[in-house]
Amino acid sequence: MQKVGFIGLGNMGGPMASNLLAKGYTVQAFDLSAAALAAAGDVEACESAAQAASGVDVLISMLPAGRHVRGLYLGDGNQAGLLDIVDPQTLVIDCSTIDPGSAQAVAAAAAQRSVAMLDAPVSGGTGGAQNGTLTFIVGGEAEVLARATPVLQAMGSNIFHAGDAGAGQIAKICNNMLLSILMAGTAEALALGVDQGLDPKVLSDIMKASSGGNWALNVYNPYPGVMDNVPAANNYSGGFLVDLMRKDLGLAMETAQASGSAIPMGALAQNLYQLHSANHGAGALDFSSIQMMYGAKDSRD
Repeated sequence: MQKVGFIGLGNMGGPMASNLLAKGYTVQAFDLSAAALAAAGDVEACESAAQAASGVDVLISMLPAGRHVRGLYLGDGNQAGLLDIVDPQTLVIDCSTIDPGSAQAVAAAAAQRSVAMLDAPVSGGTGGAQNGTLTFIVGGEAEVLARATPVLQAMGSNIFHAGDAGAGQIAKICNNMLLSILMAGTAEALALGVDQGLDPKVLSDIMKASSGGNWALNVYNPYPGVMDNVPAANNYSGGFLVDLMRKDLGLAMETAQASGSAIPMGALAQNLYQLHSANHGAGALDFSSIQMMYGAKDSRD
């Protein structure tokens, strides 16, 4: 069984590493947080990213932003990047959600060093990471993806090849922009119905069976008391944080500006989530808490 190096054991990376362990992989890992390392189970804890990347068949990273990925792989004035020290036979998979330009720059540097690399951001949230049902949206060469498929299947249930390097990031940005629009629209429609005296559960059932049905309504209802086992049933805790959605919408705006694309609804969603974060201190709440923008009672009160 292959040995995997894993860098970044946060809310997503930790469960992903645990699933690799459960599938029989040996995992050596590094995170700046000792608590995150301890929570990941029986991984071999490393003292540095370089140590985690040493002697592995596959190296996986899950980091917050493009600057972190660039720094890790390309280095800075203080230390060399991992691409300068990793074995050329190691397959590198970055699962972070970052700007396409950073993904393409790191992939180009990897190619110059004859290191096979994929950008493979994920969809499915913390629940998908914990349950091993993530969707991987992959950019890079098809031959490299074929090599990566077994290890990706150990952490997820769907794998899509979006195209060349950076394509995984572009597809992920498009998906999350649409998700934000659907969630904001769902919350708005539910609030309108409740304001007119409708029961939010009855209205949800009607719309689910009608043309307004969508993932946010059907699977992740944002109105408190309508659906069990979703963040709205737990004071909007857990799930996909507002701050992360704001980050992804910022990436969408940057990407649209670079290509001259018009995304008026994406821009509106970005503004709504910015207002929500500022007005409700909601950065650490699940993104379905946008329902609070429309007058739903804050169940933390």
